[in-house]
Amino acid sequence: MGFLSDLNKQILIGDGAMGTLLYSYGVDRCFEELNLSKPEQITGIHQAYIEAGANVIQTNTYGANYIKLSHYGLEDDIRQINSKAVQHAKKAAGESVYVMGTIGGVRTFKKSSHSLEELKRNFREQLYILLNEGIDGLLLETYYDFEELKAVTEIARKETALPIITNVSLHETGVLQDGTPLGEGLEILEEIGADVVGLNCRLGPHHMIRSLEEVPLPKKAFLSVYPNGSLPGLVDGRLVYESDESYFAESAIKLRDQGARLIGGCCGTTPRHIAAMARAVSNLSPVLKKKIRYRTETVNVQGSETRMAPPLEELVKTRRSVIVELDPPKTLGLSKFLEGAKALQSTGIDAITLADNSLASPRISNAAAGSIIKEKLGARSLVHITCRDRNLIGLQSHLMGLHTLGLTDVLAVTGDPSKIGDFPGATSVYDLSAFDLISLIKQFNKGVSYSGKPLGEKTNFSVGAAFNPNVRHLDKAVERLDKKISCGADYFISQPLFSIEQIQEVYEATRNLNAPIYIGIMPLTSSRNAEFIHHEIPGMKLSDSIREKMRLAGNDKIQANQEGLAIARSLIDAAFELFNGIYLITPFLQYNLTVELSNYIAEKERLRSERKFLNV
Repeated sequence: MGFLSDLNKQILIGDGAMGTLLYSYGVDRCFEELNLSKPEQITGIHQAYIEAGANVIQTNTYGANYIKLSHYGLEDDIRQINSKAVQHAKKAAGESVYVMGTIGGVRTFKKSSHSLEELKRNFREQLYILLNEGIDGLLLETYYDFEELKAVTEIARKETALPIITNVSLHETGVLQDGTPLGEGLEILEEIGADVVGLNCRLGPHHMIRSLEEVPLPKKAFLSVYPNGSLPGLVDGRLVYESDESYFAESAIKLRDQGARLIGGCCGTTPRHIAAMARAVSNLSPVLKKKIRYRTETVNVQGSETRMAPPLEELVKTRRSVIVELDPPKTLGLSKFLEGAKALQSTGIDAITLADNSLASPRISNAAAGSIIKEKLGARSLVHITCRDRNLIGLQSHLMGLHTLGLTDVLAVTGDPSKIGDFPGATSVYDLSAFDLISLIKQFNKGVSYSGKPLGEKTNFSVGAAFNPNVRHLDKAVERLDKKISCGADYFISQPLFSIEQIQEVYEATRNLNAPIYIGIMPLTSSRNAEFIHHEIPGMKLSDSIREKMRLAGNDKIQANQEGLAIARSLIDAAFELFNGIYLITPFLQYNLTVELSNYIAEKERLRSERKFLNV
């Protein structure tokens, strides 16, 4: 009997994150060094995962190589750190659990300065130490750079006959960093000699399942999947993952349906997640055949004209005002985007809001997109500005550019952490907080730069600010709104709300604010979309009834869209009586959905006006 023999007959359960638990204990130094200074802590985590149901655990050696340890001045302790890590894992594992020696990737999406030859030397040193300690196999994980993973897999295959697991980290759903489709990449790794191929880190279960739907079963190798807990949120300066165990249990079954034989967890997962997955697949046999989902593409364009109006905060104080978010595309070409902008503009909305690389994924510059729709369509754009992507110099330059282009409506936001985006190796700048950015923009309106130097002109920005009502303590969120008002915020735009009760709660909590609010409404597009939002977007929770409605809508796209629109209309009806401002969020560039909702609002407003006239 052995690891590969077991995988041939059954689904094995891997462990979850080591770093997440250590981080939760308050550890903020090199995790691998704890193999020496806190051996009982490392062994205890291994035991917790085994008790949860893991048949396969990995050594605490992800970054225990020369390059990464040198950042902490620990490069001379490589042998001891790796050796102790294997000893701790084997002590916890006993005879019934497989111990995999883990070696993590060095390069991130942002290419490092290390040459491939340097990476090979770095890898060999750690590899030989782990092999000498008697591991059951190798786990090569979190490789963003496919060239690096191919190179180290070749080395490992030449040096050992032990099982090799290779896990890539996706650039986006179904695609590796160099543009290679996931299926093709896994096939290459299999040909090089990997016994188990798969993916881990960066994405939660939703995107990994979606990616695997496009991938055939490996020819000879087995498939492994180690998803993140969710997309991380930033709470009090610390990254927090919010997905629950029941979601991971459901996801484990779906991963098994896509052919996964080894299922574990990465960042954000804990023994609770592993226990839920172990229970979910305990009586399931491996999948031997599966259907493949193939991608479809679309395109189209054009433009028209309309006039600019007073600042949005003035409009929304005096009448119904609707703004719609339509994110610039992630790839070059604005055809579909312009087509959507034109369709939305024709419904009479007041502005098209343009996110600034939402979810930390690069898109066509929203300043460029805003300038184009202004020129081609006469449409008003509301440009989001994040603190994440630009330092203090870049932010001021960006504001000067927006002023020069005549884009005077802006939304100041913190921005999602770069870790969750397409380039998790990128740094999040955050020279300024959202409060600081609001103050800076208002200072520009006085014609003064951050350092107090004259700008030569006064800008005329209308400043929106973000409002997240999807929190446990709404009163604390409202306190932040007051602080933003004191910094100069003119109005607020909320994250999407998904319950009538929540809309009413927000109204009661904010009715005395001195700034208007645009309430966010986003149509759901499928049950999968609803579950992803509920489980993997920080702070977002949907009611059981809404999730059940989307589930009952089934896989028919038209039926699911209609159910999503029906839910959105009921939310609009509730918001309509309490707020003048409605903020519609277009999902996945499906502007037909927000066009329909915008028309629905316009018709409600028309009927309301008629009733008022008749009553007079």
